[in-house]
Amino acid sequence: MKSELKKLGEAELEIMQAIWSEDQPLTSVRVLEKLKGLRNWQLSTLMTSLSRLEDKGYVKCSRDSGMNLYSATVAENDYKAGASRSFLKKLYNNSARSLVATLYDNNILDGDDLKELREYLDRLESERHD
Repeated sequence: MKSELKKLGEAELEIMQAIWSEDQPLTSVRVLEKLKGLRNWQLSTLMTSLSRLEDKGYVKCSRDSGMNLYSATVAENDYKAGASRSFLKKLYNNSARSLVATLYDNNILDGDDLKELREYLDRLESERHD
């Protein structure tokens, strides 16, 4: 990420997930459709949130076609990386081991999860040495 982005609230993250789920810019009506079941919003509420996301640098609004089309200016993976880094730093003092230990000790991860994680890490390590 180029610069530190402002944190997304829960509703803002849901809007971004709706936008990230498409390969093309979305109208506000389409975003509202994608939020059904998550948010029972009026269009005006969504428009306010989209405007805030634009101010925060997460979306851009193109008006070239005669309608407002919203697209992400921050890639989903970039956001996740930054949010994960911040989460790990704030809650676990940058220790991935502490994170995994907490998840395991509180029965959030089970043996199958650890096996999957171990296989993933082994694969990453072998790819690094290839």
